[in-house]
Amino acid sequence: MASFLSLISAFMLSVVIFSGAVVARGDVLELGDADFDYLAAEHETMLVKFYAPWCGHCKKLAPDFETAASRLKGTVPLAKVDCTASPDTCGRFGVTGYPTLKIFRNGEDSSSYDGPRSADGIVHYMKKQAGPNSVTLRSEADVEAFVNHFDASVVGFFSGPDSAQLAEFLKAAGVMRDHFRFAHTINMTLVSLSLSYHSLFFISPSLFPSLPLLECLTLLVFLFPFVSFGMCPHLTNENRDKLKGQDLLTAYYDLDYLRNPKGSNYWRNRVMKVGYQFASQGLSFAVANRRDFVDELEEEFGLGASNGGDLPFVTIRTQQGFKYTMREEFTRDGKSLERFLEDYFAGRLKRYIKSEPIPEKNKGPVKVVVAESFEEIVNDPEKDVLIEFYAPWCGHCKSLEPKYKELAEQLYSDPNIVIAKMDATANDVPQGFDVQGFPTIYFARADKKDQPKRYEVKSP
Repeated sequence: MASFLSLISAFMLSVVIFSGAVVARGDVLELGDADFDYLAAEHETMLVKFYAPWCGHCKKLAPDFETAASRLKGTVPLAKVDCTASPDTCGRFGVTGYPTLKIFRNGEDSSSYDGPRSADGIVHYMKKQAGPNSVTLRSEADVEAFVNHFDASVVGFFSGPDSAQLAEFLKAAGVMRDHFRFAHTINMTLVSLSLSYHSLFFISPSLFPSLPLLECLTLLVFLFPFVSFGMCPHLTNENRDKLKGQDLLTAYYDLDYLRNPKGSNYWRNRVMKVGYQFASQGLSFAVANRRDFVDELEEEFGLGASNGGDLPFVTIRTQQGFKYTMREEFTRDGKSLERFLEDYFAGRLKRYIKSEPIPEKNKGPVKVVVAESFEEIVNDPEKDVLIEFYAPWCGHCKSLEPKYKELAEQLYSDPNIVIAKMDATANDVPQGFDVQGFPTIYFARADKKDQPKRYEVKSP
């Protein structure tokens, strides 16, 4: 085993990859090793994209990132760092895959960006990140302006500007601003006006007197999907991350509440009618406009525009990433959905796995793995397996290929060792393997298949 790992280490350290720099354009700032620290410190809030020029995901994100930068100009700056030209900066902030997005506040790494990656989604998310953690409400006009918004919000009422509870509230708002919009007031005459808005949560020193404010807000986050979205909310690109943190059934159809509210509610009502029967079993429900998720439906569930006609597509995605699709047509009486859910909870459904066909011939030194053959090859309990997750367009992967093949040839005669690769853009990556960039290499020992280790290249 030791000699095997030593051979891998020597092989990995012999790989040298060269990449060129990209010139910044438009409204996205370009930062690097020489100027990152002092330029980032000039901005209260900034979104930074760490990328590599050869990365396909980065190229796909670039137009939306540029559009968002233009729309956010003067509000929140957007910047990018080419990690092939500025490796020190990327290394300091723990960047291991591309693109990596992080939010910086006054030059300090504040948090990872976990929002949508469309232009609209970035703008929406980063506007909430800009400005103070909590807005001060002084008048009825302030209240009306604050609540004229679809996102769930928290308002705190306090006795005065020096209130200890207000100070605690502001700290909690800083921690929880990703979950809620926050506002506060010391004008108690605004209480009755605020109570008329159903989209607000209220915090006051008399609420849960024995519970710290941060714990109150944590409780609200736990209850958030139930009290804010309701039984069957409208899934959008803006709220998808909040809703998809749970086991979620989604019905996709031509949903448009502005132009066709009656038709939009027709299928939603049928989902809710069936959903109520299973509400206590831990599955959440949502509806969505399928035009907003065309790429996801095709890439993640194999459902094209021609599937289903005018009838809804129904999918389930669990917190573990397991995926299921309802293959029977959605009947207007809801019985097909009911049967689908009965089979799901009984464990009778076969998971949907995106996979290339299993190769007919696979005798080469580097074994080709697809999602359907992953269990058989990588999780073979009698073999140590080194697997590379790659993308066909990845420059680093192409540079790695001859060395990886050379390693496989050297170890080919050992029946207990497998060198393998899988196209992670065409196959679902199994749970336990975190692939955020390419190439990503894991070592799955014969006696520890439940603990695959990511191979990290270390300099000598």
